[in-house]
Amino acid sequence: MSKAFEPYELGGKRLANRLVMAPMTRSRAYGPGQSPTPLTADYYAQRASAGLIVTEGVQPSRVGQGYPDTPGIHTAGQVAAWRQVTEAVHAEGGVIYLQIMHTGRVGHPALTGLRPVGPSAVAAKGQVYTHEGPQDFVTPHELTDAEIRATVTDYATAARNAVEAGFDGVELHGANGYLVHQFLAPNSNQRTDAWGGSPEKRIRFAVETTEAVVGAIGADKVGFRLSPGNPYNDIDESDTADMEATYTALVEALAPLNLAYLHQLEAPGVRDLMLRLRKAWPTTFILNPFTGREPTGPAELELVENGTADLLAFGALFLANPDLPARLAQGGPFNTPDPATFYGGGEKGFTDYPTLREARA
Repeated sequence: MSKAFEPYELGGKRLANRLVMAPMTRSRAYGPGQSPTPLTADYYAQRASAGLIVTEGVQPSRVGQGYPDTPGIHTAGQVAAWRQVTEAVHAEGGVIYLQIMHTGRVGHPALTGLRPVGPSAVAAKGQVYTHEGPQDFVTPHELTDAEIRATVTDYATAARNAVEAGFDGVELHGANGYLVHQFLAPNSNQRTDAWGGSPEKRIRFAVETTEAVVGAIGADKVGFRLSPGNPYNDIDESDTADMEATYTALVEALAPLNLAYLHQLEAPGVRDLMLRLRKAWPTTFILNPFTGREPTGPAELELVENGTADLLAFGALFLANPDLPARLAQGGPFNTPDPATFYGGGEKGFTDYPTLREARA
């Protein structure tokens, strides 16, 4: 499995290997105004041996926050705090992109004091966790045309802020039932204007947001994440023909922009579509493969070896193994992720997972 450990050129940056630390929400932005802390810098620096780190989702605006203690990138204080993170990662030789994540209708006024927004006034089924406990999702405010355009501008501003903070690039979160995905899916986007209806209209927000971010920081610093068929956060893309038409149109529209990469989180049952999107994509293709209840692990390295993906993203296994590339190279052993410490808390389950060297000491 040597190919996964070979260097790779991405957006003018030399990656040490083809292993990606996937974006994972950790809800530990305890700094002023939802800012990362020095502990966050330690967390990412510990994992700098990844070829590429993609941060947890970071909101581009106050209304874009959907969970407690998630970080933003829309104030000067947040930019300064993130600069400490990027400096720590770069000091260890790492490459790091910031994921811009507007949660849209997934949120609650208890978190921000603001009503969540979405493409349509359709509430998601389910609940969101707040400091006051679980709360039912509320009906979002349906964005007007002017508000959609202002939100696109928020993404572009967030991308500029990320570059100012020292990030090597940004990833636009178009997956997992958040705002971009809400525009793509027919059950959450019930508009009949230029932003909804047909697949070509439902992709418009994703495409124009990407174009705006490219215009702000350059295509070589921009990636896009998508997850066709992923039902998370009450997304319904069960109409296979519509889903395939939507994502085919989306990839065809994004391809001419020559982004740094396309990053697919693979849902169950979409392997054939994934392979078609991969074939149609002109630049780097990152895959976070579907592995059922088990985290992505050594067996999936074959997907890089056989060319299914250029880069391979690891989630929970990277969370629990700061030196994951070294462990994969020798076939383990691997620390076991502790779900009880995934969200919130302090260093436990965040920066205290031992490396191989520490475990042997």
